Amino acid sequence: MSVRLRLTLSYAGFVLLAGALLLGAVWVFLLRGTPARVLLPTPSNILRVFDPSNFGPIVFGSAALVVLVFLLIFGLLGGWILAGRMLTPLTRITDATRKAANGSLSHRIRLPGREDEFRELADAFDTMLEQLESHFAEQQRFAANASHELRTPLAISRTLLDVARNDPARGQDELIERLHTATTRAIDLTEALLLLSRSDRGSFTREPVDLSLLAEEAAETLLPLAERRRITLEVTGETTQTVASATLMLRMVTNLVQNAIVHNIPTGGTVTVHTESQHGGSVLRVENTGPPLPPELVPTLIEPFQRATERVRTDEHVGVGLGLAIVHSIVRAHDGTLDLAPRPAGGLLVTIRLPGTPDD
Repeated sequence: MSVRLRLTLSYAGFVLLAGALLLGAVWVFLLRGTPARVLLPTPSNILRVFDPSNFGPIVFGSAALVVLVFLLIFGLLGGWILAGRMLTPLTRITDATRKAANGSLSHRIRLPGREDEFRELADAFDTMLEQLESHFAEQQRFAANASHELRTPLAISRTLLDVARNDPARGQDELIERLHTATTRAIDLTEALLLLSRSDRGSFTREPVDLSLLAEEAAETLLPLAERRRITLEVTGETTQTVASATLMLRMVTNLVQNAIVHNIPTGGTVTVHTESQHGGSVLRVENTGPPLPPELVPTLIEPFQRATERVRTDEHVGVGLGLAIVHSIVRAHDGTLDLAPRPAGGLLVTIRLPGTPDD
């Protein structure tokens, strides 16, 4: 049976039960001393029930039968109508679900009326559809951008191979070097995509991690790059404990420091990495000098394949446009927050807040 039919039978049953209890109360308190044979309904008394001049115990049984039949019919009809009205919001939600299952995520229920359980369910469903639509659109953009970024080094490699096949006399050393650069870029992009997927899934092991040690390790690794660009790299702060994946945390700090070095002024710039414990949490700040950034551009930097400035593709440290996107994904997977703020004098201040250890 359908839900509407079950509700109808339930309503009718309650109405019939209430009527029977009411008639039973009349018999108990008013007609209990009357012989039972007088109260039994008979066919001859059925018609007398509808005659206003007839009253008394002799027609009680027949009248009770007529009333119960009326209550049954009334309960069924009224219950069917009430159940239909009550289930109308569910019908709209079901229609929206079917449309979403067929790929139409733009449809919204927008259920009118007062704030009740059905309205709350419809609003929650609309919110879910909105998030799904946004996530699906983001995934489509990401797939399109990833395909475009991967196509570039692969197209370069194919072009170089075509040139080598058509011109065997061309220098092999130059060809090998350019092929190596293009292949390295494709590999770096693939690894970045895999890391981004891994952090989004949250499939990693958590353990106590000291952010200050990771900051020093990242700075030591990238010190040659900073020196080559004549940038002063400084690590300050205190021991800062959190519970996270050490591998992902190291990649997060490395990405931030590398990004701060690459996107800096041509010479004489600075990069400062600071760690501290604050209000029971762990804070990591990476601040650098650099060109001024428009405030409206800053929120887009965490989107995949977004770059604040044009990069020279021949630089081995230019990245693939996923640095801050990976940082954002790692921070989100660890229940932290990421804040980007442009510095008044130019450059960027990145602040990451992560949960501290349970003992903090």
